Amino acid sequence: MHTRSVAFALLLPAFLLLAPSGSAAQVSTTGGLEEPIELVTPTGSIHGTLLLPAEGGVQPVVLIIAGSGPTDRDGNNPLLPGQNNSLKLLAEGLAEQGIASVRYDKRGVAASTGAATDESDLRFDTYVEDAAGWIGKLESDPRFSSVSIVGHSEGSLIGMLAADRAGADSFVSIAGIARPASEVLRDQLRPQLPPNLWAESERILESLEAGRMADSVPATLAMLYRESVQPYLISWFAYNPAEVIASLDIPILIAQGSTDIQVGVAEAHQLHAAKPDAELVIIEGMNHVLKEVPADPASQQASYSDPLLPVVPELIDSIAAFIHTAADRRPSDPPLSSLHPPLLIL
Repeated sequence: MHTRSVAFALLLPAFLLLAPSGSAAQVSTTGGLEEPIELVTPTGSIHGTLLLPAEGGVQPVVLIIAGSGPTDRDGNNPLLPGQNNSLKLLAEGLAEQGIASVRYDKRGVAASTGAATDESDLRFDTYVEDAAGWIGKLESDPRFSSVSIVGHSEGSLIGMLAADRAGADSFVSIAGIARPASEVLRDQLRPQLPPNLWAESERILESLEAGRMADSVPATLAMLYRESVQPYLISWFAYNPAEVIASLDIPILIAQGSTDIQVGVAEAHQLHAAKPDAELVIIEGMNHVLKEVPADPASQQASYSDPLLPVVPELIDSIAAFIHTAADRRPSDPPLSSLHPPLLIL
């Protein structure tokens, strides 16, 4: 996969793309019950999929938050060829281990296009408020014993903030960055841009980091820095994920793949350094779309379009064990860090 296409897929905000969604409950491939679910907001409904494990009864539920750009509830991005179904496969794997899930199309994406506001009105906090709304909806549902968040890539920071605002029971970060998004964007763009465009990108980034709109954006960079998207970038760049995760007072799992070419292992270690009592799992051979893939470009590119390639079982097992442990804890229980040391898998 060309580095440029991956970088843009990671960091661009959502576009307005329409895709169909289901309208009736059906049996999933795991034998559980899969049904549509929606969150009503002042600007329209956000649509998702509720997957209930086959065994029934009261169960923990996780809210799965997708990454940036027009990535849909299943982990697929129309800017890339084919489908990988990473988040769908993750949800199915968790259902097999007795964990319900909700995954959803963010506003402006796929079936949630109708909830979109004008791009110039979109802010990072809009996504956070939506996630917090989902948490509240699930917390009021008697079918669920606990509500946790699993945030992938950009969804990691969204999930951290929503967990704090809405009081989730636990949080899982998958391929989440530890630094402000502007710093990661610099790292991605530096090797791709010629000196003149790099200088322009730096000028624009410095303005946005200071909370100011940037003018005279070159046409070549308009995809990233067009005027209508700058308010969103300003609101996103204001957050430092390491600082946010350090402020959370709930059980946390940080998971990262070793062959992720979009988010490096160093980001996971920085998140863990900010929150030492979190559990840390480094999964050897897992890439950004949660598949076991070597780091070579051809294999990476193929994995982003292969729905038959499974999500790494170790990720599902790690999350399931963490969620069940967190769900069983009482408020009076000691912190996880005092029960056992952080889990590190190399």
